[in-house]
Amino acid sequence: MTSTKVPLMFRAQIQGRCQLQYPPSNDAQTWAYEWVVKASDQVPRFGVGVKTRPYTFNWRFVTNSGQDEGVIRPVIGARGWPFYPGASMKGAFRRVCPPELVKCYCGDDEKLSPGILRFHGGYPVDNRWTDRKRLVDVVHPQESWQIRHESHHSASAQISLYQPTLAFGISSNTVLSEEKWAEIWNVWERALGLGLGSRVSAGYGQLKVKHENALLTVNLKGQGPASMLVNKSPEFRPNMFKAALRGHTLRLLGGLTDAGNAETITKELWGGFAERNGAIVGKLGIAFDARNLELDRHGNNQLPVYELEQGTLSILAMKSLEDLERQQLAGVTGLLVRFTMLLGGFGKSWRRVDHRLFFNSYATQPRNPMIGCHWEFNSVSRNLYYPVNELAEVTSYLKKIRGAFRSWLKSKDVPIIPEGSNWCEAWHPDHVQVWGRLAPNGESQAVKWFHGPYQGAQTIKGSALAGKMGQIGRIWHRMYPRTTTNASGVIQGPNGYVELLTIFPDDSSSTRAFLEFLQTRSEFEKVWPL
Repeated sequence: MTSTKVPLMFRAQIQGRCQLQYPPSNDAQTWAYEWVVKASDQVPRFGVGVKTRPYTFNWRFVTNSGQDEGVIRPVIGARGWPFYPGASMKGAFRRVCPPELVKCYCGDDEKLSPGILRFHGGYPVDNRWTDRKRLVDVVHPQESWQIRHESHHSASAQISLYQPTLAFGISSNTVLSEEKWAEIWNVWERALGLGLGSRVSAGYGQLKVKHENALLTVNLKGQGPASMLVNKSPEFRPNMFKAALRGHTLRLLGGLTDAGNAETITKELWGGFAERNGAIVGKLGIAFDARNLELDRHGNNQLPVYELEQGTLSILAMKSLEDLERQQLAGVTGLLVRFTMLLGGFGKSWRRVDHRLFFNSYATQPRNPMIGCHWEFNSVSRNLYYPVNELAEVTSYLKKIRGAFRSWLKSKDVPIIPEGSNWCEAWHPDHVQVWGRLAPNGESQAVKWFHGPYQGAQTIKGSALAGKMGQIGRIWHRMYPRTTTNASGVIQGPNGYVELLTIFPDDSSSTRAFLEFLQTRSEFEKVWPL
């Protein structure tokens, strides 16, 4: 056999042999193909006496085998099937098992005596995991590009299972009653509620079970451009919710303290890399359950788009928290979700309004790309809207959010630095301006300014302010569904929109001219800072 015939699974992760993590090499696609065609088509079966239950994952499930440095790929068992190891299953079970039951079920570590339960791991219940179009996953951190406007950002490939159903097996060395088994499965479902495998804080490994560790649950609907896998397959990816909330955490903290403190606290909350010290497990994570989700294509270039009628976003506590900290983090996450919904959205193209809703003549031209997204709270979560009877209330909300983050930092003895960080998108009054107008008829005035002159020959199209292909812009545009309150304080609507422009000005003449236009010749009013 020549070296070129050695399957990629058995080659070193070096250039010329196999670069599984490097998407342009296409090695990940070949790796997945070689794996699947040689795997058995027989579904693994548990032995006699093993109790089993199937559970379906909301999105993707990934377990890092640790076999190749720098590459995340599943644990692979006999006959080539991926599985969740029994040892990991026991660890997850033990983590949530009531203390008075741990020794009985899982064993006594001090006496080195075994428990009565045996954990046999989890295996797919069918062959759907072998869909090669879905096995190759993409991870694409963009934090530095979007917040600091640094130029370097790149995607990495990993291998994960798409919406698999796994059967988990448990047996006992003693005969147990049905009531005891119900108790055992109840403990296991509590473990599932925390998520299994890797990247659980970003939505991986989450199941359709009750999340007892949820700090906040929000019902949403939205539409916008969908992500694409390496092979151009569209996918609705729930990790975009963590990306948005994590990014806004950095922006808000970066406007109140220095860059080092802002990054440290953001990692404490959402996790991250600690260079030589490995990874930091954060206190917060997300789970998203999408229902009535449709994927489609748009225009001549067939860009994928999604339309979601109903989704439930849960912000999870990934660690055990004291009551006071739990209350603080519930408040912080609530503000982050409302801040995100007030000024932007989630996922690709969140800095622009959905052109199908607010610039239909542009969106219906088949040559034009899909631009923008639009998110709303569903009726169950309507009370999370900030009512806007007058534009001045937007000012109050933004002051309230920044003030709440300031108080939270003080409670943690983190120094408040008046000038904040020097990031381009630090939420500091010297770095950002918010302009708004009421749009009771639902029509946007600003959306056309991104595609042509806003006055005479003056335009921001393609400028540093509006951005262009490969260059992040300095302006967000949002049509925020407008609710109001009546004399009794009861929320009315949504009815119409509040049109908002969030601008991080540069010192160019085109930006100065646009700000002067907003000030003197538009319906927009500056709402922050005042």
